[in-house]
Amino acid sequence: MATTTAQRYDTDVRGVDLDAYFARIHYSGDRTPTLDTLTRIHSLHAKHIPFENLNPLLRIPVRLDLSSLSEKMLTQRRGGYCFEHNLLLKAVLESLGYSVKGLAARVLWGHPLDFIPARSHMLLMVEIESERYIADVGFGGMTLTKPLLLVKDVPQETTHERFRLVDHEDEYRLEAEIRGEWKALYRFDLTQHYPIDYSVSSWYLSNNPESHFVTGLVAARVDDGVRHALRNTEYSLHRVHGETEKRTITSVEEFAELLEEAFHIEIPDVPGRIETFERILKAASAS
Repeated sequence: MATTTAQRYDTDVRGVDLDAYFARIHYSGDRTPTLDTLTRIHSLHAKHIPFENLNPLLRIPVRLDLSSLSEKMLTQRRGGYCFEHNLLLKAVLESLGYSVKGLAARVLWGHPLDFIPARSHMLLMVEIESERYIADVGFGGMTLTKPLLLVKDVPQETTHERFRLVDHEDEYRLEAEIRGEWKALYRFDLTQHYPIDYSVSSWYLSNNPESHFVTGLVAARVDDGVRHALRNTEYSLHRVHGETEKRTITSVEEFAELLEEAFHIEIPDVPGRIETFERILKAASAS
């Protein structure tokens, strides 16, 4: 029987290797489906599995089936973007007994509030003892470091910035407090989305020649009290309660060193990788 697109993007939890996942995020705690367990897993996932787009950038297919996600993010110790992170986390949480629903959001980061893009971001809603929480380990440089209670107009502390959910045309808008100012990240409703929905969005983002995941380099990782962020040649180390340090990458060797040391990423050994990074350097120098 032919394999359908829906089957290829199946995320059946039977394939989750929990021991491998917990080893990857350095978690050895309780596995009962409580808020405390979710909070600890969420924090450690964001710390140890980086956000990165090397697959689309280097023209390596982005595969969302659970076997491919596990191979890439657990065995190869790579990262990924929102669909990869949150589909893996969803499968892990479901295997632990959590009730999890996949949602989709319209990204507002860097845009006015009336901007209406496609629903190109994935997040999760987790229900624990009749309370609903938002979990999202895949929003790049501003990814959450703990789940948020699904309630509007209440600032919530995390290990990094404060976040809040506010009303947005009968939807929810997620905002982060950055240096005393609330910044919009994305808007979403509670409509359930499925693997096939994410596969369509992911294919577009990883194949459209104008997608920023195809045209440029993006990487991010959270650590204790800091956020690492890389956009093409510009690297930033954001200290949560301090200043931001910035520097510009000037060579392919520096790219490789930074990706490995700050983001814990080894560049895949595929044809064209050197030329791709040289193109990014050339474009930056010409701008």
